Amino acid sequence: MSLTETTEEISIRVGTICDGLSRLEGPLLPILHEVQEEFGFIPEGALQTIAKKLNLSRAEVHGVASFYHDFREEKPGKHVIKICRAEACQAMGADDVGDHARRKLKVDWSETTSDKNVTLEPVFCLGLCACAPAAMVDGKVVGRVNKDRLDRILSEVGS
Repeated sequence: MSLTETTEEISIRVGTICDGLSRLEGPLLPILHEVQEEFGFIPEGALQTIAKKLNLSRAEVHGVASFYHDFREEKPGKHVIKICRAEACQAMGADDVGDHARRKLKVDWSETTSDKNVTLEPVFCLGLCACAPAAMVDGKVVGRVNKDRLDRILSEVGS
């Protein structure tokens, strides 16, 4: 999404996504995922367009979008690091890894570094419990993440 893109242009792109997926059974989640894939987040105004296209209230669409942690309201950093916060990963030290990441990046969960390079997000199970603690770096799952491995990851992404 460019900085000069108008609300009308965003609405048209979101409408095209809706038109392509609205015939699915239960199209709301696929549409939200596709919109986020297209823009990197759910832009302001997209919920209203989706609601109109699906004949739902904006509140219904907002309720679904805000319920799932994966949907963002703001553009993420160049790199997205997700650290698993589920029980198996917690038992293997994920809380320490998460605290280390927050200190090192000087952000809290679901925030982006001031240079817009890294967004740190919590995730609740990546399905890699046997290799806990787990993380996801730019869509790639990484197991057995400790503070040293996280430091290497951060140096690779430039933070």
